[in-house]
Amino acid sequence: MACQYFGLDLKVFMVKCSYEQKPFRREVIRTYGASIIPSPSDTTQVGRKILAEFPGTTGSLGCAISEAVEVAVTNEGYRYELGSVLNQVLLHQSVIGLEVQAALKKYGIKPDILIGCTGGGSNLGGFAAPFLGEVLRGEANYKIIGAEPASCPSFTRGVYAYDFCDTGCICPLAKMYTIGSQFIPSANHAGGLRFHGMSPILSELYDEGLFEARAYEQTAVFEAAEIFARAEGTLPAPESSHAIRAAIDEALKCKETGEEKVIVFNLSGTGYFDLYAYKAFNDGTMSDYIPTDEEIKAALDKLPKV
Repeated sequence: MACQYFGLDLKVFMVKCSYEQKPFRREVIRTYGASIIPSPSDTTQVGRKILAEFPGTTGSLGCAISEAVEVAVTNEGYRYELGSVLNQVLLHQSVIGLEVQAALKKYGIKPDILIGCTGGGSNLGGFAAPFLGEVLRGEANYKIIGAEPASCPSFTRGVYAYDFCDTGCICPLAKMYTIGSQFIPSANHAGGLRFHGMSPILSELYDEGLFEARAYEQTAVFEAAEIFARAEGTLPAPESSHAIRAAIDEALKCKETGEEKVIVFNLSGTGYFDLYAYKAFNDGTMSDYIPTDEEIKAALDKLPKV
């Protein structure tokens, strides 16, 4: 989801598949006075261009960003807000990791493994940044894991290169792990993780081997979400459930080896607006989609020549 605003005239470009899959989230936003446009749309020049190139597409965060930026720069007084990817966003989100750090210190707990879901980077970056600082200063050594969707595997199958942050190629270039700005993921339920690239800060740290990444199929993610909900009483968001899946896998490894480890993961949101996704899982109609090497290569072939 991407937005631009002017006073109380708030317009939100919502990824088309999320617009269709999450109608209750849509209505909450409308209740607060915003108008919502499913992206890509025919209301912007770049939206029409994307629709012409990808007819019938269910959209992506990259598409929504392109449309929101166009409206912001072509209407006086409008401003654009992005909630992930950019370095300043990760620094702002680092309050999450600072709070976790303080809580662990209060109770005398030293974590061994830290896990966050990752799509554009704000979640993992905000959660892990203070701990990565300790690692860089030589004060600690943690195993840090970024859990991403197998349907949009920027870290695990992407390349480290300069690319556009948006599908319409109107934003500045950033050096990041990417599967190509022209890659539009399937209409799965990974929601806010459906972005083709990754934060420049996280990309550099990943390239230096300071943390690892894993990709998960959505049925495995929802299996983990179900286990968590029944054990903890909280229905997790699909995005957060990627981290839960990784945490369960790490716990099972410890069970096999007999090791005792402290595993900390970030439950970044609840899933009460994602009940259509849970319905698909409970009905057995949810499927997995993993892009082929050819699909990713086709998008990477369109990377800007830098």
